[in-house]
Amino acid sequence: MSMELPADWWVLGIAVLLLAGVVAAGFANRLRVPGMLLFLALGMIIGDEGLELVSLADPRVAQTGGTIAVLVILYEGGLTTKPGDLRQVALPGSLLATLGVLLTAGILGGGAYLLLDVRPMTAFLIGAVVASTDAAAVFALLRRAPLPRRMATLLEVESGANDPFAIMLTVGLVEAWSAQPGVADWVRFALLQLGGGLGIGALIGVAGSWLLMRRDLGPEGSYPVLALGVAGLSYGVAVAVGASGFLAVYVTGLFVGAKVPLHRRGIRTFHQGLASTAQAGLFLMLGVLVFPSQLIDVVVPGLIVAGILVFVARPIAVFVTIGWMGYRLRELLLTAWVGLRGAVPIMLATFPFVAGYPDGEFIFDIVFFVVLVSAAVQGISISTVAGWLGLRQAVPETAAVAEDVPIGDINNELVEVRVTDELHIAGKQLHEITPSHGLITSIIRGKRLLVPSPRTRIHSGDLVIVAIPRQDNASKLVTAWARGES
Repeated sequence: MSMELPADWWVLGIAVLLLAGVVAAGFANRLRVPGMLLFLALGMIIGDEGLELVSLADPRVAQTGGTIAVLVILYEGGLTTKPGDLRQVALPGSLLATLGVLLTAGILGGGAYLLLDVRPMTAFLIGAVVASTDAAAVFALLRRAPLPRRMATLLEVESGANDPFAIMLTVGLVEAWSAQPGVADWVRFALLQLGGGLGIGALIGVAGSWLLMRRDLGPEGSYPVLALGVAGLSYGVAVAVGASGFLAVYVTGLFVGAKVPLHRRGIRTFHQGLASTAQAGLFLMLGVLVFPSQLIDVVVPGLIVAGILVFVARPIAVFVTIGWMGYRLRELLLTAWVGLRGAVPIMLATFPFVAGYPDGEFIFDIVFFVVLVSAAVQGISISTVAGWLGLRQAVPETAAVAEDVPIGDINNELVEVRVTDELHIAGKQLHEITPSHGLITSIIRGKRLLVPSPRTRIHSGDLVIVAIPRQDNASKLVTAWARGES
């Protein structure tokens, strides 16, 4: 006697795939290989031309799942973008995310039309689909190869903000093929997509922040779920009026991340885990969707497209958009090289496929191959290239202070300081370095929690918890204290 439900094997299969994917990603990190390569490979292994464990014949399923995954990734990117960093690189980051995407798409589309035997719309669809960099892949690369703060911030903001523009451009081209809109239609579409996405994202971001700041909405664990609901509302309202839901979600994430200090840690932790899961699932699903045997036919055109993208389109876009803003030549060269492509281009490649465009399958295979080349070449070499250009640093400048940890109903917050050998406080006793703006409440050393006394000595590797009155510059004050700055 036994009982079996239809979902049983699905639950087991998904669990095994997630566990295998996470273990593979950890193994890839040790080898300094982008984890998305292994996720894609795992998807191809279990797909129709591999072990045949999973079949995904309908690209509409991949498009729906990909849309949800990208929304989660974009929202998490907005939540974790620091307002100070955003202000610092707002102009160059926004130019790379808009004009840079347009230039990349145009140059790549023109080059593909001249060098490949394809129709003009196919060439420019390829350009639009691969025009944006991948936020999750870039964030992971920057964690493995720390760069100067201004460079890292620029790359993070660009990769988080350029997906909505590439999505809008791709959707617009698909609509141009199916409906043949005029110039006035294009202008209305662009203004509504951009203006509506920004406006609705900001409006719902402000309203959602006000709601999330209330203390009477239930237990602490309900606030991350509520924040996810705010993101879904932002997307839904935006697409209902014809605006860019992807841009709206990213902007809403920026507002919630900046204006909700009370539950910030729980919200960010929840959505970082959710985004990592979404990224893993997206790469697995896209790997299942592709037929490896078909990639053989696109090796030559795929290498041509990848070569134009990496060595022509991306560098020109970078130099034209931010070359006049005081960046050094080596910074521009590294920015051009860290144009890593990932999940979003593959997901966008399903749009012409699903719409019935004649070359839809060819576009998907080309884009998939280009992403593989980008991950294998750029992803693996970023640390080496940064070293050649003299832009690699062993420890990020702000790595010591993790983040603010607000305390419920009182007007104080905690700041976590991860102690390294380079910090002024390492090796000092507390009576020598008592912070003037706060109080050291505890020290976590390995698996022990220490209640400090004036003669307690701080060791490298300790996690020091500092209580400080709530203020906008709390983490900066504690960072300055940890570094021995005035």
